[in-house]
Amino acid sequence: MPEAQGLGGRRNAGKWIVLGAAFLGWLFAGVQLGLMPFAALTISKDLMGDAFTKAGAGAWFAAYSAVTMLGAATGGILFGQIGDRFGRARGLAWSMLCFTACGLAGAFAQTQEQLIVLRFFVGLGVGGTWPNGVSLLSEFWTDVSRPALAGLMGAGANLGILLLSLLGKWHAVTPDTWRELLLMTGSPIVLALLACWLVPESPTWLMSRGAAKAGPGGVSLRNLFRAPLRRATLLGIALGAIPLLGAWASSKWMLPWADLVGGAVNPGYKAITLLCWSSGATLGGLVGGYVGQLLGRRLSYAVISVGACGMNILIYGFLKPLEPAFLPAVFAQGVISTMFFGWLPLYLPEIFPTHVRATGTGISYNAGRFLTAAGVMAAGVLIQLVHGDYAKVGAVTGLVYALGVLVIWQAPETKGAAVGRQSSK
Repeated sequence: MPEAQGLGGRRNAGKWIVLGAAFLGWLFAGVQLGLMPFAALTISKDLMGDAFTKAGAGAWFAAYSAVTMLGAATGGILFGQIGDRFGRARGLAWSMLCFTACGLAGAFAQTQEQLIVLRFFVGLGVGGTWPNGVSLLSEFWTDVSRPALAGLMGAGANLGILLLSLLGKWHAVTPDTWRELLLMTGSPIVLALLACWLVPESPTWLMSRGAAKAGPGGVSLRNLFRAPLRRATLLGIALGAIPLLGAWASSKWMLPWADLVGGAVNPGYKAITLLCWSSGATLGGLVGGYVGQLLGRRLSYAVISVGACGMNILIYGFLKPLEPAFLPAVFAQGVISTMFFGWLPLYLPEIFPTHVRATGTGISYNAGRFLTAAGVMAAGVLIQLVHGDYAKVGAVTGLVYALGVLVIWQAPETKGAAVGRQSSK
């Protein structure tokens, strides 16, 4: 009896360690995702020197975003496979170590080229954190409401961006102080090192390991693009790509736009703008899973798509930074557009079986980043064509959200289904 109680206590402790590691890992990944949209313009002013122009800085901003997306796409696939082959806990810990170490190293970069290489590896780790964290949570916390877990992960990265905005208000980011910011945001490397030793492995993965090795194709990527998983994989990629394209090719331009227009009057305006967006985004990520549960997977995705598209048109087409309605609209856009990221961790694990869940969710969530990188680079070309008009770029690229209404009706409705039940359909 005491032995059974001790085993139960260790399992319970393991659940909380997993919850803390997955949530904090994704939170600090959010800090890294928000870092360059927040600080890229300031970094370019320092590293470009007298060659600085708003169009040139906009092109570098697009390049940083695109490279981060390419890294995240690659990392989601690479670390997703590591999670399925060698364990979710290892995949999560190694992903966190990758993005924190490379983020910390960025403080010592002397050129934009050096920094952009490091941002690729930051993206690599960020991309691997999500699928392993989501898989660990869904397999350790089977007795907890899935919308609650989805909302927790959806809010995690956006809470990290919120913390970044508060840090930016406390520590003014200037061409002379941006290196200090990178040092501070790289400090969670301590957490990553602890995760390597403390995070327990998923019992579900341990039980399925033999079946995965024996099964046809195992966790090979090719297996995801063959029947019966091909349709789920392609739909997952499309559903993950649309909100990522909307966020990085469109929504993120609000920050350099706010810095460019409002920075001369109020140097802290970009931090206030990020604070408003990330506050709304934290709320949106938290409730996204519940919206998906309440309205059903398909209707909720369609409604969020329409709302996000409408908010981008309103902000970029009819408002400007420093106007009274700008910041409230940015908050509302943060709420609506990030509901996707509470919806995705609810839906994606439902369409893949256990032995390919980390790889399947990883490729679904992150393969869209390849498209996002292309979209961001296209936005970088567009910013040159419109002579640095950030609002025009944001308005045009924000139309991608409308595609979500068309794509979601091709996906299966999985409300009420057990995790993985739809994966073979």
